[in-house]
Parts: sequence; structure tokens; C-alpha cells
Amino acid sequence: MRTDVTFLSAGLKLAGHLYTPDDETPGVPRPAIVVGHPGTGVKEQASGLYARLLAERGFVTLAFDAAHQGESEGEPRDLEDPGQRVEDLKAAVSFLGSLDEVDPGRIGALGVCASGGYALAATATDPRIRAVGTVSAVDMSRQFRLGADGAQDPAVVAGMLAAASAARTAKAGGADVQRFPVFPATEEEARAGGPHVYEGWEYYCTPRARHPRSAKALTWTSVDRIVAFDTFASVALIAPRPLLLIVGRAAVTSWMSVEAFQKASGTKELAWIEGASHVDLYDRDEYVTPAVEKLDDFFAAQLAV
Repeated sequence: MRTDVTFLSAGLKLAGHLYTPDDETPGVPRPAIVVGHPGTGVKEQASGLYARLLAERGFVTLAFDAAHQGESEGEPRDLEDPGQRVEDLKAAVSFLGSLDEVDPGRIGALGVCASGGYALAATATDPRIRAVGTVSAVDMSRQFRLGADGAQDPAVVAGMLAAASAARTAKAGGADVQRFPVFPATEEEARAGGPHVYEGWEYYCTPRARHPRSAKALTWTSVDRIVAFDTFASVALIAPRPLLLIVGRAAVTSWMSVEAFQKASGTKELAWIEGASHVDLYDRDEYVTPAVEKLDDFFAAQLAV
């Protein structure tokens, strides 16, 4: 069963979808999982899919829109603020812990893509999260500084930081909020950008998963916030709580999950999904199904009484 819910994060009202198992036993609190969406995504896309599938396996789950995005509050719109994204996850934990159907001592976190990095940062500093899993984890700072493949020319991020600074100056002078496009304008341009660019464009900009509220641009003032925030910096603090990183063998971003795994201590696992690219794990049944089975086993064991 899916219920529309709202909760507060640093004073902003966030919109979420709460999923509860159909066979829910009244009066018996269950383990719960908060699920964060990829950068530019919304709760109706990948995070909602994982939340629904895990609810079908007995967990109470919550997928929600980050502040400044989707149906959630926050101005300017389309701002990607890593600090706020981490706060949003912690606020979601607080909300889940307040529900009668949830055992507040058995809450886990799951992050997809950018929220994989944010979930690691949130878990590192919030001991209420008993276990954390990621799917196609990305640290947005590394993505912007180094590129999806880790080989980006440093001049790219330097140029973006210059543009972000110029946008701040313009805003102080009375200009409107300035944004930059996240995706190519056409299929031809997307294909020219290589497989990773194309698969992101196909997911977000075609009927495959396009949604009117998913962001197609971000504010320039997102850039310096993202570049300065290292979501992997505190990974070692997650221990002794367990960590599961799920990544596609064909994902160009897989090096980031490997780096997070190497930084982690304690109980940890890096699980490869053979043949899957980064975005394949958002919605392709043949890859999502084994990922959900792995997550089910992980959270069932780690969120047991």
C-alpha cells in the first residue's frame, strides 16, 4: 500500500510516498528503510521502484523528493545542496521512527546513485541508521571534479566554478536564478557524449522513465556546494554497522563504489551485478531483481530484532 506523506527537513516540507506491506500485522512494528533518489530524480522513479519492491518483501519503506526538488518545498527550485540532502535523509529517519508501524530501532537507509553517497554520509553521523545499502553509488563531488569515469580534464570543473561564481554575482545584482542543463538537448547530442551520457538522457528524457517533476537543469549555485562536499569522507565512521554496495559490472561509475568500499571498515560487501551499467540498475528488471534480492537478504539480516 502506498500513502502520500509529508515531513519536515530543516523547516522545509518534504513530499514522500510511504509503502507498507500488504500483509501488515496490525500492532506489530516492522523494520523500515528510507530510500533516496538519484540526482535530478524524483520519488516516482528509481527510488520509488526500490521502495515498492522492498515493501513487497516485508519492510516499511519511504521514498521522498529532496528539498528544492519534485513536490518538496525549497527555493530556489532545482538546487542540489549536498548538506541539505543529508539532512533530508536524517529527517526521513526521524519521520519513520515516529510511526506506530515502524520499530525505531530497526531503520536502514538505501541510496541510489547520488543518494548512495548521501546515504553513506548520513549513516556515518546518525547511529539511528542500523545498516546502509547503495545502488550505483556516486559521490557528486567526484562526479563534478573528476567526471563519471574519473578522467575528466580539470579545466571542466574550473570553468563550472567560474560560472557558478558569476551567477552568484549576477543574483546579487538582481538577476534571476541561473541554471545549466543536465542533459543534452537531443538524442544525437546524447549519443555523441558516449554511453553513460546517452543512458542518462534515455532514462530521464524519453518515455522510459521521464517525469515532469524530475529536474532537467540545476542552479549554478549548486556547483560549488557539490564540489566542496565529499560524501565519502566519513565512511569509516559507519562501522561497526554493516554496509552493502551494489554496482553494475559495466557501470562507468563503478570506481566510486570501489573507493567507498576501500574507505569503509567493519562489515562490508561490494556486490557486482554482472552486465549492468549504472542506469540499468534504476529500472531494468533483469538487473533490479537480483539487486533487490541482495538488499532483501542484507536488510532482513541486519534489521532483525
